[in-house]
Amino acid sequence: MAGMFIDVQVDDAVAQDRDLAKKLVDVCAVDIFAQKEDGTLAIVDDNLDECVLCDLCIQAAPEGKVRVLKLYEG
Repeated sequence: MAGMFIDVQVDDAVAQDRDLAKKLVDVCAVDIFAQKEDGTLAIVDDNLDECVLCDLCIQAAPEGKVRVLKLYEG
């Protein structure tokens, strides 16, 4: 479920890659990402609206594999 203002979409291949999942967790200053027990990526829905639009997650993943959607821009 998306936040009120922000939604984050992550390609399934990225979410399943434990190394990329860890990288996304490490770069996010507001804890939008977490790793499940198996090392795959989880998105912390309660933190989505804390996003500061820094684009570090977008830069950490292969091009086009992480998208930050601004829901308030229609």
